Amino acid sequence: MAAALRDRGVRASTVRLPPSVHGAGDHGFVPILIDMARRTGRSAHVAGGNAWSAVHVVDAGRAFALALEDGAALPVYHAAAEARVPFGVGLDLPVVEIPPEDAPAQFDWFAGFATLDAPADATLTRARLGWSPDGLGLIEDIRTAGYFDAPT
Repeated sequence: MAAALRDRGVRASTVRLPPSVHGAGDHGFVPILIDMARRTGRSAHVAGGNAWSAVHVVDAGRAFALALEDGAALPVYHAAAEARVPFGVGLDLPVVEIPPEDAPAQFDWFAGFATLDAPADATLTRARLGWSPDGLGLIEDIRTAGYFDAPT
């Protein structure tokens, strides 16, 4: 969409968000993974690497604001505060590595996401926008933002 707008002379850009945009009130992937781990009795990660990039919701909002202020100088910005966060922490459950072929049994409909290795590099975004994320990292946020207060 942004590319089509740029083709028509409109200043437009895309801010790409990582798979995990986390923070208090998160209803996305982290609560889904917590629920799956609780139901299966283990916190699993897929062999071969399945790390995700992540950003705190406040830092993501600042990236959008800075991109607007920048006037769409770049066609794509990457709002990733952390490039590679591994799966499988925080639940006081066994952490196990499973082979990719076992992902559907562990993650059900979420297996395609759980097997995804999704690092992202925000070097250009940081340089162009002066964006310096300072929100909690995903692992620290998972431990402090109430993700484990009650079953999801």
